Order: sequence, then C-alpha cells, then structure tokens
Amino acid sequence: MKKLFAWKDPLGDRGDVPGWVLITLMTAALVVLIWGVASERLVEIFNRAMDSISGI
Repeated sequence: MKKLFAWKDPLGDRGDVPGWVLITLMTAALVVLIWGVASERLVEIFNRAMDSISGI
C-alpha cells in the first residue's frame, strides 16, 4: 500500500504553466486597461507625491 502512494508521476510535477501564462496575460491586460483609463490621474498623484517629498 505504501508503494502505491509513494509513486510519483515524473511528468505530473511540472506545474500549471498554461494557467500561470493566462494569469500573467490577464494581469498585464488589467494594468494596461487601468493605465489607459486613469493615466492622467495617476500622473497627477505621482507628481503630487514627488512634490511633497522634495518640499515644493
């Protein structure tokens, strides 16, 4: 019985590569979408933060 559960499939330990590729592509698409919609506001927030750090 122990041998049955101790056996490992050599090809089954490769991971879920297509799943990770899909997650990466979806994340990149979300970043592009958010950046396209809110780019002016994000730049304004960034500039305000940099101005507050430099004391202007």
